Amino acid sequence: MERERLTAPRCRGNWGTLLLPINENESIDFDRLSDELDALAAAGVDGIYSNGTAGEFHVQTEDEFDRVSQLLAEKCRRSGVLFQIGASHPVPATTIERIGRTKHLDPDAYQVILPDWVKVNSDEALVFLKRVAAIADPVPLVLYNPPHAKKVLQPEEYAALAAEIPSLISIKLLDGDDDWYRRMRPVSDKVAIFVPGHHLATGVHQGVASGAYSNVACINPRAAQHWWQLMQTDINEALSIEQRIQTFFSQYIVPFAEQGYSNPALDKLLAAAGNWAAIGTRLRWPYRWIPIEEAGRVRKGAEKLLPGWFFR
Repeated sequence: MERERLTAPRCRGNWGTLLLPINENESIDFDRLSDELDALAAAGVDGIYSNGTAGEFHVQTEDEFDRVSQLLAEKCRRSGVLFQIGASHPVPATTIERIGRTKHLDPDAYQVILPDWVKVNSDEALVFLKRVAAIADPVPLVLYNPPHAKKVLQPEEYAALAAEIPSLISIKLLDGDDDWYRRMRPVSDKVAIFVPGHHLATGVHQGVASGAYSNVACINPRAAQHWWQLMQTDINEALSIEQRIQTFFSQYIVPFAEQGYSNPALDKLLAAAGNWAAIGTRLRWPYRWIPIEEAGRVRKGAEKLLPGWFFR
């Protein structure tokens, strides 16, 4: 009997990203990656996904992509955790090839980005996603549309895509102001909207967010899961925690962004500070990483601003 497919109403919660442990010789440490998957499953996250930006899909070979996907599928099937394979690639043909090679793994969804060298228009985005959906069928799609994408869609464009592509079940994006949330409410009736982890309580409070593919889970997936559960019972307390999380980010993480470090560098620093898995801060060439020595100071900042919560 075919298992139940992931749908928009079921695509919810705190999803942990798979971060690549990189050795000094630039290779992926698959032993540490396996241990990281075990730690995420043990934390009770709602799901795990591979090859987002923090998963460094943009510097992987195709053989490495296949091996990461295989390990993710094996571990999640064994532990009963939902999983999504990030098939994103700036080249649309490679996205389709990645889906075709991994369909036998039967993920709960594929995450994809829009083609990202020449900016697509709305019609081209639709044509692209329709073909990807047909290749992926019966596996549903998640559209990852970050703020640094060449084409950042507007709420009305998301609504049009959702109306045309029934297998599009979730969108991962950067949220906005109250007016943005107002414009996104009709979209959230059709697909699961996933906002940045450190804005999740606001997104839930606005009645739009179904969850986060979470940077907060990078520092402690168990604490992030507890926070998500708190949003279902005490949104005011969850919003209070969000304010402290954002203060922590502004004081201890944003300064590194202002120095030119990338989002993967920031997420790996968070994981090193949380110390819940042996991931390290090293990024793949040519990207610059934050020295591991900074993790202790960041951890002390989290303990100060979020005592008894971040490291529960």
